[in-house]
Amino acid sequence: METKEPKPHINVDYFEDLTGDISGDKPYSVQEIGNRIRSLREEKGVTLQALAEATGYDTDMLAGIEKNEIQPQLGTVMKLSKALDGAFSRLISGAGDKPYAITRRAERRAVSRSTTRKGQKKLYSYKSLAPEVKGRHMEALMVRLEENPDEEVSQHDGEEFIFVLDGVAILKIGDDRFELSPGDSAYYLSSTPHLIAAREKTATILAVLYES
Repeated sequence: METKEPKPHINVDYFEDLTGDISGDKPYSVQEIGNRIRSLREEKGVTLQALAEATGYDTDMLAGIEKNEIQPQLGTVMKLSKALDGAFSRLISGAGDKPYAITRRAERRAVSRSTTRKGQKKLYSYKSLAPEVKGRHMEALMVRLEENPDEEVSQHDGEEFIFVLDGVAILKIGDDRFELSPGDSAYYLSSTPHLIAAREKTATILAVLYES
C-alpha cells in the first residue's frame, strides 16, 4: 500500500516568492536615517544633550547615529521621532506625497540596516513597502533578521505586528520567550520590553509598526 507524504500546512514556495532578496533591488544609502535625525533635531532647535535627556540615550550614542557610525534599531528611531515631535515614517523612509501605495516586488525600497548600540554587529536590514503614502502612521517593512546573541531589547511607544516568512524567529516579550516559524505571527504593544531576532543565521519577517 502506497503511503502518501503529508502535505505541509503552508506553501513554502509561496513564501520564497514573496520574500525575494532583502538585499535590495535598488541601491540605497544607510546614511539617510542619521542625516534625517540630525536635520530634524536641528530644525526643532534641540541640542544633543537635550535629546539625550528626553530619550535616555547617551550623547555619544546619539552623535554616533547622526554620524552614521551606528545604525539605529527601529524602536530607537521611534523613540527619537517621539522626542522630536516628528513623524517616525519621515525618519525611516522619507515623507510620502501620495494618498495610497501599490508596491510591486521589484519596487520594494531597501531602506537601511540596524546595528547594536556600539555599531559593531548588524542586527537586521529592512525594506519599506509603502514609503509613498503621505501622513501615514503605520510603517510596513520586510525585515531580514540576524542573530542577536547579546539580546538587546527595545521599548518604546506604539504597537507592532510581525508575520514570519522564512527561517525561525525568536521573540521575547517581557519574561516570555517564543519561537516563531513560517506562518506564525505576533501582535504586541511596543511599550513592553521586547526582542525579535533570528534563532540561527537569518529569518525574514513582515513587520507593521504603528506609531501611537
